[in-house]
This record gives sequence, structure tokens and C-alpha cells, in this order.
Amino acid sequence: MAKNTKIEVKGTEIAILKNNTDDYISLTDIARYKDPEHTDTIIQNWMRNRNTIELLGFWESIYNSNFKALEFEGFRKQAGLNSFVMTPKRWIESTNAIGIISKSGRYGGTFAHKDIAFEFASWISIEFKLYVIKEFQRLKADENDRLKLEWNLQRTLAKVNYRIHTDAIKENLIPKQLSKTQIQFIYADEADMLNVALFGMTANQWRENNSDKKGNIRDYATIEQLVVLSNLESINAVLIHQGLKQSERLEQLNKTAIQQMKSLLSNLSIKKLK
Repeated sequence: MAKNTKIEVKGTEIAILKNNTDDYISLTDIARYKDPEHTDTIIQNWMRNRNTIELLGFWESIYNSNFKALEFEGFRKQAGLNSFVMTPKRWIESTNAIGIISKSGRYGGTFAHKDIAFEFASWISIEFKLYVIKEFQRLKADENDRLKLEWNLQRTLAKVNYRIHTDAIKENLIPKQLSKTQIQFIYADEADMLNVALFGMTANQWRENNSDKKGNIRDYATIEQLVVLSNLESINAVLIHQGLKQSERLEQLNKTAIQQMKSLLSNLSIKKLK
């Protein structure tokens, strides 16, 4: 159970208790509108009424699978007699009722599901009931507006966090511009040259830095990196055909890898943020 919220109706504060997903309204506070000194007596007088017992019993029959219908029928037969006495505690303990809650402590009192509480307010005063419903609806509208605001805020934060996360990923995925030393180095394996152009390291260098991992550098590549790698292989074949030496090809392939990875990751970010 959550801490009470309150509404004010014609100068009387009425507590609303959230019980799981349902709202329970304080019968004690509603009774206080009629007589602040005798709230328990007012509630008990209402519960002695045959119509009230039927209301409580029918409500429980609909919403409470553990309701003791036999005990309810016994109370129903006695309701209205001068000798019949009913209290919230007796009703709850005898029938396993969930529509009424008896709560002790600072925020205590007798609470009832809003369906039942509105009927109690009607018994107190038809006019008062209408004001209770009006203020309760205003409270729920305010709660819905707040939830929408929180949802929009969370959605905005999620977008921002995604962008931050994406930017952080970019820092790792977008290839670095190769140094002159890397470009001038002679790579015996063309596949290794492509690895350097895209990943900034050879297969052997990756294995040395990732001794705890199985497989090779390409096994851990992202979809975007694999797409770019495939493109680099095609471009490299064209450059070889043109007679460019390895250092020239490596420099061009590295620039192409940087450009294509930026483009792919930028398009991914835009799609995710829509």
C-alpha cells in the first residue's frame, strides 16, 4: 500500500489510498463531513442497512474469488433488524472481503474501493457525493497528466542516452586515420592490410590484445564493419588492377573505411531516434 494522497471536498480532506492498482477512499473522512465526533458510528449505521450489505456482497461476488458467499447470505437475512450490528472489521474477517480495508496508524481509518465509497458518500449526501466524484476525477486527471509528462521525459532521456551511447560506440567503431609508419609498413597478407585499414591492427596484433577470446578479429566485427570490409575488398581489387602500390592503396582504403563507417553509423542513429 502506498502513502495516502488527499482531495478536498467542501472543506473536508479525504484520503485516497492506492492498494495495488485500485483506489480506496476513506469512509472515515467522508463520515467526518457529517459528524467529526462520531465517524465510526456513522459507518456502522450505514453497514447495518440491508441495501448496504447487498451492495457490499454483490461487489465482492464480482471482484473477489475468495469471498465467503455463505456468510454474506447470513448477514443479508439479518440486515435491517434492530439487533443487527455490523462493523468493517466484522465484515472483513467474516467474509474475506477486499472491498473494505480497516487501516491503523497515522494514515489509518476505514477505506473502501471507490465503487463502494461513492455509494457511502451518496448515503451521507447526494450533493456531497457529486463533489467527491468531481474532485476524485480531477485528481486522476492530474495523475494521468503527470504520468504522460514522466513518460515523455523518459522517452526524451532514452533518446539522449541512446545518442550518447551511439556517439561512444562511434569513437570505437570509426577507424582512426593511419600513421605514416602504418601506411609505409609492408603487409605480406592483403587480408591483414584490409584489417589495418578498417580495424587499425593486424590479425596477429588483435590476438595478442585479446588472448582470452576465441576466433579472430573478423568474428567480433559489427554488421557495419563487415559491410565496409566487403566494400574494401572490392575496392582493393580495383586498385590492384590500377597498379597502385600497397601504401597508396592502404591510405585510400583507410579513408574510405572512415567515410563509410561514419555514414553507416549516422544513418543508424537517425533511424533509432525516430
